[in-house]
Amino acid sequence: MDTQPIRIMIVDDEAGFTRLLKLTLEGTRRYVVKEVNDGTEALAAARAFRPDLILLDIVMPKMDGGDVARQITSDPLLKSVKIIFLTAIISQKEAGAAGGIGGFPFMAKPVSLAALTAMIDETLGIA
Repeated sequence: MDTQPIRIMIVDDEAGFTRLLKLTLEGTRRYVVKEVNDGTEALAAARAFRPDLILLDIVMPKMDGGDVARQITSDPLLKSVKIIFLTAIISQKEAGAAGGIGGFPFMAKPVSLAALTAMIDETLGIA
């Protein structure tokens, strides 16, 4: 039985980070990944790509992750898209102690592939 790959969009202003994360996630053969390196382009990109889940940086120039999340959740076409914040502004220990940011789960950068895929599965309700 063939299952469709999970569609993930990464929104982060660090192009090197998004490229590495895209290659790492796609290497599992479970995901199709789109990179967006400007928060102001995230809504249009999400409408075109229709992701199942968005990995979203919080601190970005022009438009921060909180504003991007509000745009996504306010859009009728995208309001069911799951969001996980990825941030370097807190440590992994702090991330474990807190529950989420604005009602969304989050992970501290750097993230391990195992921890990230586990959170993706949990957020999407897979296994």
